[in-house]
Amino acid sequence: MNQAKLIKRIRDLREDHDMTQSEVADVLHTSQTMYARYERGANELPIRHLIALCNLYHVSSDYILGLSNKKK
Repeated sequence: MNQAKLIKRIRDLREDHDMTQSEVADVLHTSQTMYARYERGANELPIRHLIALCNLYHVSSDYILGLSNKKK
């Protein structure tokens, strides 16, 4: 996995959906501070949060992880 690509993808997806870090954090049942750490690459994204982001944005995990450029 390319960490830089994952960081860019989760930030871009959030911004494309006009969501704040706090709003995404609420969906993930975590704090805004922790979600911000994911976007900075300071903490690794747990699998349960990866799945929740896939469901939220209607994209594949391969897309978020940077393994594919196809969203579905």
